[in-house]
This record gives sequence, C-alpha cells and structure tokens, in this order.
Amino acid sequence: MKQLIKNKSYFFPLIICFAIACNSPYTAKRTGYFKIDFPEHSYTTFNEQGYPYTFEYPSYARPDKDNSVFNQDNPFWINIAFPGFHAKIYLTYKKIGGESILKVKGPGGQYHDSTVINKFPDLVNDAYNLSFKNDIKAYSIEDSIMHTPNGLTGVYFNLTGDVATAHQFFLSDTTKNFLRGALYFDATPNEDSLKPVNNFLQQDMKHLINTLKWK
Repeated sequence: MKQLIKNKSYFFPLIICFAIACNSPYTAKRTGYFKIDFPEHSYTTFNEQGYPYTFEYPSYARPDKDNSVFNQDNPFWINIAFPGFHAKIYLTYKKIGGESILKVKGPGGQYHDSTVINKFPDLVNDAYNLSFKNDIKAYSIEDSIMHTPNGLTGVYFNLTGDVATAHQFFLSDTTKNFLRGALYFDATPNEDSLKPVNNFLQQDMKHLINTLKWK
C-alpha cells in the first residue's frame, strides 16, 4: 500500500505539468525557405551565325537549342537555361510571312502536322492566348507595351499567383520578325518560394529584351 502511494506522488506532478503546458500560448511560425546566394548580374552576347537576332544573356546561363517535339522545323528556337535556379527562358522565333508547321492533336489523341502562314495579328493573338492560359491560377495578369532602346516594340506580361510562368513577352517589327519569350521553372509553382528568384531573373529577362536586335 505504501509503495502505491509513493508511485502516485510522481504521477500527479506530471499531470499538473502537462495541463500547464497545454494551456501555454501557441505562436505559429512563418513558413521558411532556403536562403539563396545570387551572383552578380553580368552578361555576354548571343550572336550566332545564321540567327536573325542578337541579344545579351547572363554569364551564369547557357543557351541551348530547343529540341522539343513541337519544334522540329524551326532552327531559331532556343532556351536560355539557368542550371543554378532550375529555370529557363524559352525563346520562340517566327518569320512573319513565313510558314510554320504546327502539331495539331486529332480526335484519337495523336498529333499531325498542319502548315500555316505566320501573320502578325495571328502571332500576337497566339501570344495573348498562351499568357492567359494561366488565368485559372493567376490572381492577376498585367500587360504593358514596351519600347526598347533599340527601337523594338512589344508587350510584357506580368502574372501573379501560383502560375508556371510569371513573366512573358513578345517583340516584333510587325513586318518580318516576331520573338516570344517566357520564363519557366522546373518546380511546383509557388509564388512565395519562387519570388526572390523570379525577381532576380526578371531583371535578366528585361536586359535580354532591351539588348535584342534584329540582323
């Protein structure tokens, strides 16, 4: 009997401590993300022979030929890859008045080739449609007209929300050249976690835009 009472003398203080702990105020912690060390912005020139354009891109990026299934007939589509950030700027070029071969999905789910003429109004309409494909998840989509130092005109799209691409643009002289760009991440879209990298790479994208020239 005495032994039982002795064990209870340890048991009751534990209950009291547990009750006090349960009534302690709880403070939610903010979601944390890894700190990213960004390099200094520095640039080099893309000026490959045969390409109809030239521009400056970051020295910590890498221009790659676009070899996707949707680009088997256009030699001037390239990606500016950022290996350190798992991101790419996809650049698609089309010659106004030229022909493009599109991959069209049929009723059976298989793709077939369809040839179209690149008309300026159609290219602009396609650029808007591609940007507004994200309107389901985007909180807002802002489009603003651009006039670059090299005399080019285009539209810049800024999207907010958990979207696959927050920054897109197109530039054209309306008669011969049309270039569209979009920044994508190889990660699940999360506006909060991607915001620092998005802001950093947005500066690089705008530098590319402002240094773009037609040949």
